[in-house]
Amino acid sequence: MDNRRLLLLLVFSFSLVMLWDAWQKYNQPPPVVPMATAGAVAPGSSDAAAPQPSASLHSPLPTVPGEAAAPVAPAGESFTIKTDLFVAEISAQGGDIVRLVLHNYKDTEAKSKDFALFERRHHYAAQSGLIGDGLPNHKTVFSALPGPRELGGDAKTLQFRLEAPPVNGVRVSKIYTFTRGSYLIDITQEIDNASDKEVALHAYYQFQRDTKAPEGESRMVSTFTGPAVYTEQEKFQKVHFADIEAGKAKFVTQAENGWIAMVQHYFVAAWLPPEKLPREFYMRKLDGNVDQLVAAGVILPVPLTAPGSKTAFSVPLYSGPQLQGTLDRLALPKAEGGLGAQGLPLVVDYGWLTIIAAPIFWCLQAIHNVVGNWGWAIVLLTVAIKLLFFPLSAASYKSMAKMRTVTPLLVKLKERHAGDRQKLNQEMMELYKREKINPLGGCLPIAVQIPVFIALYWALLGAVEIRDAPWILWITDLSASDPYYVLPVVMVVTMLIQTRLNPTPPDPIQAKVMMMMPFIFGAMFFFFPAGLVLYWVVNNTLSIAQQWQITRMMEGGAKAANDPKA
Repeated sequence: MDNRRLLLLLVFSFSLVMLWDAWQKYNQPPPVVPMATAGAVAPGSSDAAAPQPSASLHSPLPTVPGEAAAPVAPAGESFTIKTDLFVAEISAQGGDIVRLVLHNYKDTEAKSKDFALFERRHHYAAQSGLIGDGLPNHKTVFSALPGPRELGGDAKTLQFRLEAPPVNGVRVSKIYTFTRGSYLIDITQEIDNASDKEVALHAYYQFQRDTKAPEGESRMVSTFTGPAVYTEQEKFQKVHFADIEAGKAKFVTQAENGWIAMVQHYFVAAWLPPEKLPREFYMRKLDGNVDQLVAAGVILPVPLTAPGSKTAFSVPLYSGPQLQGTLDRLALPKAEGGLGAQGLPLVVDYGWLTIIAAPIFWCLQAIHNVVGNWGWAIVLLTVAIKLLFFPLSAASYKSMAKMRTVTPLLVKLKERHAGDRQKLNQEMMELYKREKINPLGGCLPIAVQIPVFIALYWALLGAVEIRDAPWILWITDLSASDPYYVLPVVMVVTMLIQTRLNPTPPDPIQAKVMMMMPFIFGAMFFFFPAGLVLYWVVNNTLSIAQQWQITRMMEGGAKAANDPKA
């Protein structure tokens, strides 16, 4: 088999696997936004009623008799809560978190502004409520009780309390607890039953979001945006917006454990219910809105509330960056200081090579803890990976160097047997055997390294720690493309040098294709994050040095062997 053709096939296969998701997103048309129709609600409002549990979640529940449903909130009123990590805006309607601005992360496009995870403009909110006749849901008007709205001084926690109007002697409060240094928000729904009947009900916790990709998302870098469910029985399940809208979404609906999240590049919001409690997951398309909206959430049974007693039911909400260390701690059992949210670290999208990408990022983070700069950490990690695969790379370059020395003979064979393909192949195999060259020797070592390269690609792409991280000089954000395209140009130059060092294919068409590859890759990498391009530049530079040294040694040895004076 022709070694150069196999190498060409590997190069194309590698580029196809690495860029397939990106091209899918690049060629996918934007979702069509339906025109407003009669009866459509105003932008940003929710026309969806509270979800209903299925009969299998709980036996039929007695409901609190009510004369009328809880009142609907007037638009506009909201309350602002400030902590050391974020600013939360809580709407009077439903007591929903309708805006969450993170202090430590800048907006993707406007770097002078802080990044907003939940926001009215993007129709993304965290909602909760109760299911029962007249009980408050995400459309009910709440009133705020007096108290601090900012986590200041030495205070470690801040509580913000909302109350719904009482219905038939049942008063419901919603209590938000914010903790210093944490993106975890505890939401407690307190039922005060002053009636003469026992109250049994369900609580629901959901995300309501439009189906648009996050603003500033690169069309050349494809990452998942949408809801995800985790249960011990089916593990991590991502659900695409298109499947929800088409009614074809497949996910676990009932379990005794697990959580639901809304995932996007670098950030996640997740409801983390207590373990060993029946739950029902749901996802649905919301009709009648100017923007396409979906709701994804979980329904939980609430303990019975006897007459004259109170019941408090809490579910934590994590809403912030996909920090690997933080997610790992939340996944720990409660006995070890976590929340028992198993599988939560899987929201970091490392692609289909998570088993390799996760330890690679662990190594990258360990290097960063020493050097204190993510750019230099990428450089040192690349050097470490190159050293790890040094024997394989050396074997590959030795094979290429041998092929380079016999290229003139291959050209002569091609000219001699231009009209007889079978004879040409026989002569080539005889030449390989005589010169002790393995046609696959230059390709198999590279094939072994490809999964590691792809895993590193995804590790760099999915790490929020690299977002807004500077390197040197003009590189102020390793997660964004090089503003002056210096690194992509250097990468093209290094690939051209590598092409020159490789043996020239005897087939003119193959030779032209190989010369075009650096420019094809370069055009793609012009839009890639600078951290990824930095990795490729360093890797190419080290490969050039290794390949040049091995080629020089092999060619020098061949000349000495053929020198009659030697």
